[in-house]
Amino acid sequence: MIYNKRHGGPYDRGSADKFYHQSYKPHYYVGATSMSERIEEADMTADEIAAYKAGYDEQEETKSWGR
Repeated sequence: MIYNKRHGGPYDRGSADKFYHQSYKPHYYVGATSMSERIEEADMTADEIAAYKAGYDEQEETKSWGR
């Protein structure tokens, strides 16, 4: 699947959370990260949660390269 990787979106937030060793907690921002409304998991669609998970999981794979 192809995900929108815009800054602040679900995929981006999942990737950032994993990179910065944050726990898995689906969320995203409507606009710019930390400067716009934050949408929590309870208000996310199944597709948005899947995008967050994909970003989180893909970042985990990227960080394992070179080990």
